Amino acid sequence: MVMNQVSEKAWLGQHNDYLVDAGNGHRLHRDVISPFLAMQDAAQKDGIDLQLVSSFRDFDRQTAIFNRKWAGQAQLLDTNGDELPFEALSDNEKLHSILTWSALPGGSRHHWGTDIDVYDRAAVHNWGGKFNLVESEYLSGGPCHALSCWLADNMEQFGFYRPFSVNTGGVAVEPWHLSFRNTACAFENARHLDGFTKAIEQSDIEGKTCILPQLPSLYNRYVLNKGL
Repeated sequence: MVMNQVSEKAWLGQHNDYLVDAGNGHRLHRDVISPFLAMQDAAQKDGIDLQLVSSFRDFDRQTAIFNRKWAGQAQLLDTNGDELPFEALSDNEKLHSILTWSALPGGSRHHWGTDIDVYDRAAVHNWGGKFNLVESEYLSGGPCHALSCWLADNMEQFGFYRPFSVNTGGVAVEPWHLSFRNTACAFENARHLDGFTKAIEQSDIEGKTCILPQLPSLYNRYVLNKGL
């Protein structure tokens, strides 16, 4: 089923009544669960332990992620995945480093239940290093390289694609992030700046004095991922 209408609260991650349980605390849009399980089964047959790292996240959860990073309670990374010195960053530098990897609440594709982050659980376990969900782990020599290659060859037949496959100057390249195209497109088309702005204004997000004056450009650069 392709959704034709998506409510404002749905794309903002403030309401989602079409989620189903995907196991291990994960939830997905009801239209996505069967294609995901079919893709997971096909990967398993090819020796790939494709598992979810992240699935649906609501507005409040996304706010908490942003606020932890704003407060320096979680590491900030540059576009290459290298850690940045938190204390040396201005508020504006801090904001852009966060948005390179983590969306503003209301602006995350994970709000829709159509988008997932995946990894090869068995390969990561056997690798034994600290898994950080960065691009190098999905390139040659990384524990999820075989998964990344398998996805490139197979994901489209199950309806998935990578929305962050190229760095445009917005969101960093995320080879682990997959989107179920047919359902996600309805959410994409429903987004608008006015609703996003109102949600941020009414939220408990930190850094509002830095965020709000430049929200239109942040919306285009990161939420729509139009980049620079």
